Amino acid sequence: MSVFGWLIVLSLLFLWFWKSQCPKGFPPEPWRLPLLGNLLYFIQREPLKKLDQLGKKYGPIFSLYLGRTPLVLTYAFPSAKEVLVVQGIEFAGRASFPIMDAITSKKGILTLRYGEIWKEQRRFSLMLLRNFGMGKKSMEEKILEEASYLIQVFTENIMFIFSVCWQLYNEMPLVRSLPLPHQTILATGKKVDVFIKKEVAEHKATMTPGEPRDFTDAYLEEMQKPERIGSSFEEGQLEILLSDHLVAGAETTSGTLQWGLLYLMAFPEIQEKCWKEIDTVVGSKAILKYEDREKLPYTNAVIHEIQRVSNVVPLGIPHAPIKDAQLFGYKIPKDTVVFVNIQSAHHDESQWKFPNEFNPSNFLNEEGEFVKPEAFLAFSAGPRVCLGENLARMELFFFFTSILRNFQLLWPDKSQAPDFTPHFAITQFPSHFKMLLKCRQSCE
Repeated sequence: MSVFGWLIVLSLLFLWFWKSQCPKGFPPEPWRLPLLGNLLYFIQREPLKKLDQLGKKYGPIFSLYLGRTPLVLTYAFPSAKEVLVVQGIEFAGRASFPIMDAITSKKGILTLRYGEIWKEQRRFSLMLLRNFGMGKKSMEEKILEEASYLIQVFTENIMFIFSVCWQLYNEMPLVRSLPLPHQTILATGKKVDVFIKKEVAEHKATMTPGEPRDFTDAYLEEMQKPERIGSSFEEGQLEILLSDHLVAGAETTSGTLQWGLLYLMAFPEIQEKCWKEIDTVVGSKAILKYEDREKLPYTNAVIHEIQRVSNVVPLGIPHAPIKDAQLFGYKIPKDTVVFVNIQSAHHDESQWKFPNEFNPSNFLNEEGEFVKPEAFLAFSAGPRVCLGENLARMELFFFFTSILRNFQLLWPDKSQAPDFTPHFAITQFPSHFKMLLKCRQSCE
């Protein structure tokens, strides 16, 4: 290479180094590559293990770079609590996340920036969810009906698939139009958008004023009120809200179910103890009620333990400080991407009796009663806590108990142990697996 060529390379490296200097007082970071930063940490087989190693080395918070973008990550429970609860408002913002912004147009609730519009949309959405049965008996009946369909499907087949890749889109604007893996995410987003638009159009054509049938009808009616004209209540916001509810709820619930089936097969003694508790307390014929979970502490503990060890959303949705903030003595500038490592909180040795094994005793006291430790963050916590938490809890309870009452789940391949290695993404799923279902008396 000529002298002129070396000067260009050195100039580019100097420019990169100057542009990518950490802000003063920023959390510690490991060495990073030019241009790529620490991107390689996130594309290895088990990136969360690497994040744990970094947490043990650098402490409760540290920083990484995705390309030129600085990230702050928490490690263990105390720092997660600090971001989500203690300084929940200060870190309730959402940093720019290009691929999500492209899909949501910066609307909805999940990725909407913290402020009056977010508060207004969240309050109204929560009110509608409660009005239409979240936590009520009418919702129990609907979920039990869905569970019956799942049982029917299980008698015919089972197969799962999921994959996701978003780093390229976020960090390399020049490749966003190329036919690379991130296009699958955008294409899927468009399909969901088409489906949602069709549903909204059908609701507009068939709704009866004053008689809302569901969330969509009620929101459309709210939009028509004089005081809402020109406000954040508009059709685009409704469409992204519905997409938020559909995608977030479906992905997390289906992922938890998959992990649950895998763990129940891998630990048949725990599975049988659940079934015996349900059969003893409720019986094989009675219709299960949500309030029965209080009589089923062991089963309830197993469901929560599945959520703890599976960590379907291991890093949650990234937070950001709404103004320059302090965290454990470090300075975090406004709008910095902050990931709360929920998985590390769920394996914090100072918080759990059995942090590194699948053991329902993590949610049981000495008397065998169900308890939920503060470090359980499957639905996050603080101002950005999951809007549909109560609905999701109800769904998981009915789905798991319905499956256990109807089937004995058996691992079909005795020569090979179950694989618990997760496929890391925004949501993480297990590898494909086969399952042997043996009908119990109640489904014969």
